[in-house]
Amino acid sequence: MSGGPSITLKSQPIDGNNTGNAAAQQQQQGANGAASAAASGAAGAAGTAQNPGHGGAAGGAGSVPAEGTRQNSLQRIQQRKLKVFNLPVPQKLAKLSMYSACQSEGCRCTGWKTPQENRHRDVESSYCPEFNEECRNASCRHSLRSHIAHLDNISSSSMDELLGAIIDMENLFMSMQRVEDEDTKKVYLYLFRLLRQCVLTRQQAVIRGPLGDPPFEAPCITKAVLSLVFYKYNHLNTPELQTMTEVAKTFLNFLNHYNFESPSTRRGDLTHEDASNYKINYTRWLVFCHVPAFCNSLRQFETSLVFGRTLLRTVFQCMSQQLKKKCISERDRFPEDKRSIITQMPKFLETLRAELLKDDSPIWDPNYRPPNSFVIQQRKRHQEVATVPIGPSVASIGGTKRASVGEPLQKRIKKEPTERPQSSENLDDLPTDVVMHAMKSVSESKTTNKAEILFPVNVSRDENVKAEEQKRAIEFHVVGNSLTKPVDKQTVLWLLGLQLVFAYQLPEMPREYISQLVFDTKHKTLALIKENQPIGGICFRPFPSQGFTEIVFCAVTMSEQVKGYGTHLMNHLKDYSIQRGIKHLLTFADCDAIGYFKKQGFSKDIKLARPVYAGYIKEYDSATLMHCELHPSIVNTQFIAVIRNQSEILKELIAQRHNEVQKVRPGLTCFKEGLPSIPVESIPGLREIGWKPQMRPARSARPLEESSDPEKLATSFASVLQSVRQHTTAWPFLRPVTAAEVPDYYDHIKYPMDLKTMGERLKKGYYQTRRLFMADMARIFSNCRFYNSPDTEYYRCANSLERYFQTKMRELGLWDK
Repeated sequence: MSGGPSITLKSQPIDGNNTGNAAAQQQQQGANGAASAAASGAAGAAGTAQNPGHGGAAGGAGSVPAEGTRQNSLQRIQQRKLKVFNLPVPQKLAKLSMYSACQSEGCRCTGWKTPQENRHRDVESSYCPEFNEECRNASCRHSLRSHIAHLDNISSSSMDELLGAIIDMENLFMSMQRVEDEDTKKVYLYLFRLLRQCVLTRQQAVIRGPLGDPPFEAPCITKAVLSLVFYKYNHLNTPELQTMTEVAKTFLNFLNHYNFESPSTRRGDLTHEDASNYKINYTRWLVFCHVPAFCNSLRQFETSLVFGRTLLRTVFQCMSQQLKKKCISERDRFPEDKRSIITQMPKFLETLRAELLKDDSPIWDPNYRPPNSFVIQQRKRHQEVATVPIGPSVASIGGTKRASVGEPLQKRIKKEPTERPQSSENLDDLPTDVVMHAMKSVSESKTTNKAEILFPVNVSRDENVKAEEQKRAIEFHVVGNSLTKPVDKQTVLWLLGLQLVFAYQLPEMPREYISQLVFDTKHKTLALIKENQPIGGICFRPFPSQGFTEIVFCAVTMSEQVKGYGTHLMNHLKDYSIQRGIKHLLTFADCDAIGYFKKQGFSKDIKLARPVYAGYIKEYDSATLMHCELHPSIVNTQFIAVIRNQSEILKELIAQRHNEVQKVRPGLTCFKEGLPSIPVESIPGLREIGWKPQMRPARSARPLEESSDPEKLATSFASVLQSVRQHTTAWPFLRPVTAAEVPDYYDHIKYPMDLKTMGERLKKGYYQTRRLFMADMARIFSNCRFYNSPDTEYYRCANSLERYFQTKMRELGLWDK
C-alpha cells in the first residue's frame, strides 16, 4: 500500500562529489539552481532505499510503515553516519569542504569541487584529497584548505553534528527528486535549504515561520485519549481498566507511526474548510514529526503530543479502518494474555469516534482533567507495561528511544508540551515588507553613523565584552585538575590564579576549602583570562546523571568588575551546560550575591524536585538556594544582542508608524452646518492610526433568553448542570452539607445551596429564567469561599468549577458578563 511522502536513502555513490555535493557546489546559483545541479549529480548514485511503508514517489492512502522496512531504513541511516563519523579527520574535513564556503577574500564559491581526474572517487570510502588540491570551480580555483580554514579549532562532536546534517540533507534531496506530490516537494525543498544554510553557518536548525510552534492545539490527542479512558471506563475493575489503558496506548502508538495522505489525495473527500486545515496540519506533520524521524538534525515531536481534535477528525475514519484490519491480521502474533486488546479495540474506536463528533464532549475541553491519583496511576502503568507491537515495530521504535550518534539532546520530548493559552483576540501581523524595511533602516543606521561607531553612546557592557573576546583580548577556558592524565603547566598556573581570585573576593570562605574544590578532579572552573592571567571565574560541578550543575564559586577581581564580565561568564557557562545536555543550574547564594544571580535568570522558586538534588549539592548556612532553568534553543552569549536588535527594530517600526500618522488634518465643519452628531468612524485619520470599531454582540447571538421556549431553556440548564456535576472539582458540591459532618456550617451559612438541590428545583420547573439558575450556582461558590479559607482544597475547587460553569454558559449563549 502506498502512503505519504517518501524519505529515500542514498547508497554508496559513484560520483565522488555525491548527490549533496552537487547541490553544495551550485549554491551560489540559488536554492533552485542547487536543486537542479544536484539532480544531475544524483544520476550517478547506485540506488536508493525508500522510506518504509511507501511504494513509490506519489502519496497514496495513509498507512503505517512496514515493521521491518522502517527499522532497516533507520539502521541504514545510522550505519552510514557511523561510517562517516569513524573516517579519519582528513576525510571528514574533505567531506565538510564540499559544503563549506571558500574563506579566500572575494571568493563566492560555496563548496569545494573535486578535481576533474578524481570526480568519480568517493571521500566516504578510500579517497582522501590533499589539502592543496584546487577546487574545480572555474570562479574559485582555491585549495581545499581555503574551504576549511574556519574549521581549524572545531571539536570532534561539532564536526560529527555537521556531518550528520550533511547526510540528512543528502537524503532529503534524494527524496525531493523522487516524490511527485508538489506540496510535499515544497516542504522537502524548504527543509533542504534550511539544513544547507545551517551547514554553511554552523548553526543548529531551528524551524520558524507561519507554521507556528508545537503544540498546535489544546488539548493534545494524548491528553484527550487519557481523559476518555477515565471518562468512560473509570467504573471498571482494575484488570479491565488496565486493558483499556493498553488499548488507548496502542491507538496512540499507531497514530504516532501513521503516514498521512497528501492533501491532493484527500481533496475529494473533504470540505473546503477541512481541506485547508488538513493541508496546514499535513505540512506541520511533515516538518515536525515525519521528516525528523529520519533526519535527526531536526527536532522531532510525537504526532499525538502536538496535534489535537482538528487533525484527528480528518484522518480518523481511514485510520480506524486500517487499525481494525491490522488487529485482525496480526491477532495470532499476540500472546494469549494480550488478545483482549484486539477484542476491545473496535469498541474503543467507536467510543472515541462518538466523542470526536460531539461538540460538547468533555474530553476535548482544555480545562477537563482527570483526578491526580488517576493520572499518577496511568503514568506508573505506562512505565511498567511494555508497549504492544501492532502495526510498526513498537518494541523497537515506539517502545524504546532511538539511539543515534550525534542526535540532538532535545530530539525526543519526555512529556507533553505545555499548552499555550489561546488569545481571545485576533491580532493582525505586520506585513513582511514593513518589517524588512525597518530591519534595513536599523542596519543602515549602524553602518552609516561613523561618529557613533567611533564614540559609542550608552553601549551595552555585553557588547564591549564580546568585542574584547573577538579581538582575543579576553578568553574563556574550562579548566580542571586530573589524576588520570598529565595537567599542563598553563592549566596549573591558571588554577592557582583562580584560587587567589576566589580567596580575595570571598574572604569569609576558608582558603583551604577553596583550594580543595578548585583542585578537586570532579570540579571544573570556567576561567576568564586577560593578558594570560585569570581575572575571574566560575567553579562548578556537573551532575550529568541528575541533569543539573552546581555552581560553587563565582567571582571577578575587584578592578575588573562592573564591565559585564560576570554576565558573560555566566552566559558561557549556560551554553557549556546546554551543549552537554544539562538544563538546570543550582547554587547557594549569600545575601550579597542574590541580586547578581537574579539578574542572570536565577530564582528562589526551585522547579527541580528535591530528591533530584538532595544529597548531591553542598548546602551552606545562611545561604539561599537558587535555580536557573536553561532553554536548549537559546544561545545565551548571543541572547542579549538578539533582544537589543529586536528592540531597535520595534523602535524603528514605531517611528515609521508615527511618521505615517503624524498629519495635521482640517477641523470638522459638519457641526456648523447643523448636524447634531456624526459616526465616530467618519472622523478623518482615525482609522489610519489603528482605531477599530468595537462591535457589541447582537442580542440575537444568545439563542436562549428569558422569552424563549421554557422547555428549551430547561434542556439547556439540564445540560449545563450535568456537565458541572461530572467535572473533577464538583465533588464537594454534589449534595447538601449535613450538620453531622460540619456542626457549625449552618451557623455561618444562612442560605445553603448544592447541585442536588438545583437538580430537584430544575425538575419542578423553578428556573424560569437564566438569572435564577445563575444565582443559585453563584450561591454555591460564594458559600464555599465564605466558609473555607483560600488555602483549602474546597476553595480551589469552587474557583475552578465556577470558571468551568461560566465557560459552559457562554457556549450556549447564556452568559453576557
